[in-house]
Amino acid sequence: MKTSMTLLALMAGLGCAQAQADSTVKFWYHFDNPDNPMSDLVSRFESENPGIKIDAQNVPWNSYYDNLYTAIVGGNAPDAAMVKMFAQPRLLEMEALEPIDDQLDAWPGKADLLDNLLDLTKAQDGKHYYLPVQYVALYLYYRADMFKELGLTPPATCEELREDAIKLTRDTNGDGKIDTYGFGFRGGKSGHEHWGTFTLGAPGVSLEEGLTSEAGVAGTQLVMDLFAKDKVFPPSAPNDGFQEIIGAFKTGVTAMTIHHVGSSKDLVAALGDKVSAVPVPECHGGRWTTFGDESTAVLSGASDKEAAWKWISFLSTAGNNAQFNTATGQLPITKSDTKTWKGHEARFVEATEKSLPFAHLLPLSSNTAEFVNTVWPANMQRALLGQITAQQMNQTIADLFAKQ
Repeated sequence: MKTSMTLLALMAGLGCAQAQADSTVKFWYHFDNPDNPMSDLVSRFESENPGIKIDAQNVPWNSYYDNLYTAIVGGNAPDAAMVKMFAQPRLLEMEALEPIDDQLDAWPGKADLLDNLLDLTKAQDGKHYYLPVQYVALYLYYRADMFKELGLTPPATCEELREDAIKLTRDTNGDGKIDTYGFGFRGGKSGHEHWGTFTLGAPGVSLEEGLTSEAGVAGTQLVMDLFAKDKVFPPSAPNDGFQEIIGAFKTGVTAMTIHHVGSSKDLVAALGDKVSAVPVPECHGGRWTTFGDESTAVLSGASDKEAAWKWISFLSTAGNNAQFNTATGQLPITKSDTKTWKGHEARFVEATEKSLPFAHLLPLSSNTAEFVNTVWPANMQRALLGQITAQQMNQTIADLFAKQ
């Protein structure tokens, strides 16, 4: 009897030890695609990591960060989550992020990450809190059929873009009216990404410095001249948004525009091989384009940080990362998956990858939202319409980012 009791006690103890060894990682993410591969990824991870369970919760995007901030304050945060760079300053202020530098240095998958990704996602304190999981970078779309018709090559510089745009702006049906414009400029909200290509590539010029220098002002002046002097933008450019620039490109109203790989399937469906892409041109001695980010992070309140790290690094490992990105419409962050990626046509993947060395994020500043939502669109529209000078526009932006 004593032996049986001892055996039962031992078995109970082993059961408790096993229960304590098991971990559950609560993971928040956001997928709109109904073809969600997350359950397959979770099953594979759990089979490879006995003792770790993943509770993956698909949180609606329109309330994602409100829910995340509220959960952190309420002590009910996930152990790991998908995160964007704009949220990093606030999450750090909330002391909600766990640094992952030691894990990164010991992780075999680090060498397979695309160049520049870890530099782009590094925090201002020099530490890493984010592990990239998907990305886009904006590039130049061009109508390959129109370029071929006129014997043009895709522009490598702003000077070439201007020359090409002038030649491509024409009356194609002989009715005396321009029906094709060289470039589709986004003058409405988020058009700062177009303007940035023309303005922020110059050495020493950024939103935080050099905007009022000769090179900085020249970039904005070029945009104004392309519209008012060369007339290679459609007349609607001061108000055009995403739908307008993509629609005009598909229908042949414009021959070039700037966006990312997320538009490629729609454009190929409409145009086939008539659409192609290259990195944005060099302007004033340098190149600048927008980096679209998405990463994962281990939260500081995670009950098992090692388990949470194993999960997020699994999602950023070749093969798994490719499957993850089948649901997002963005691109894998590993060199291995990029070489074999079939989610987009190779020419768009190549243009994106070649853009990474000069891709940038907007400043992680409290002034950035005001710049994007109000200051840039209002002043760009006024500049295009000749109501203010390039110097005045750039000075207004410089003054905004000079605020403490």
